[in-house]
Amino acid sequence: MYKDFPASDRLLKTFTTIAEHIRVATGQPCAALSTRRINGGDINAAFCLEGFAKPYFIKLNRADLLPMFQAEFAGLQAIAATDTVRVPQPLLSGVANGQAYLVLEHIAFGQANRQSWQTLGRQLADLHRQPHAYFGWQRDNTIGSTPQPNHASADWLTFWRDRRLAYQLQLAASNGYRGNLQRLGERLCADLAVFFAGYQPVPSLLHGDLWGGNVAVDRQGVPVIFDPACYYGDRETDLAMTELFGGFAAEFYAAYQAQWPLEEGYAVRKILYNLYHILNHLNLFGGHYLSQAEKMITLLLAELA
Repeated sequence: MYKDFPASDRLLKTFTTIAEHIRVATGQPCAALSTRRINGGDINAAFCLEGFAKPYFIKLNRADLLPMFQAEFAGLQAIAATDTVRVPQPLLSGVANGQAYLVLEHIAFGQANRQSWQTLGRQLADLHRQPHAYFGWQRDNTIGSTPQPNHASADWLTFWRDRRLAYQLQLAASNGYRGNLQRLGERLCADLAVFFAGYQPVPSLLHGDLWGGNVAVDRQGVPVIFDPACYYGDRETDLAMTELFGGFAAEFYAAYQAQWPLEEGYAVRKILYNLYHILNHLNLFGGHYLSQAEKMITLLLAELA
């Protein structure tokens, strides 16, 4: 019954239950005719479930991680409501046979071209123009599987220091990364105001985890973004992360800049913003990110001299 994935009684029961939940939620017939494992994620198990009429994209994880899927569902809904960049339609989330699940529209991916990247640049600028009254989000979510606190703040510097950098540094200390990392981190957090002299970001709707692995195009070349960690924050944080692991195509950056130019000081602030993700990788994946984090903080502290 399960194509390209070893059948098991537990998986069979899980997918059978999910298919029934889809049927109830959509009012359309659905059965787990076949599934195949989709590789690429570090956090969740992912599958394509073939129903009667259409395929669905399914994420599975432990039942206690259902809030992570519920937060992702809310983030996808928030981006979709802006009518800017395409996201997979979220259908439902819940628990089946002791497994938390998230059901999304299944999108067949294609090959990006110059126009795809230009479109994504313009659409991301439009997404970032969706304003809000505060920095944060209506609920906490996760970055990877790390909790991401989003308690509202009227001040961006305070939010970034307390909810992002200091939080990750505290996690690092609890994971055994003390000493030099903590000394450097404390110095940086104490002097963050220097990096925002003359720059006042407004709260923009962010994807929150915008690296190359969370971007694709459909078969028509239309950009798609997924796996969000949404909140309202400085738009530069999304742009910074696009540069962290190899960068996007030049056409993307040119189109974004034409739509909404970045302000002076971004070249330094992007190091500050990407430090959050490197600290998160340190906490998720281990000590080989320690040196990179310390080097980034040292570069930032050099700007204070």
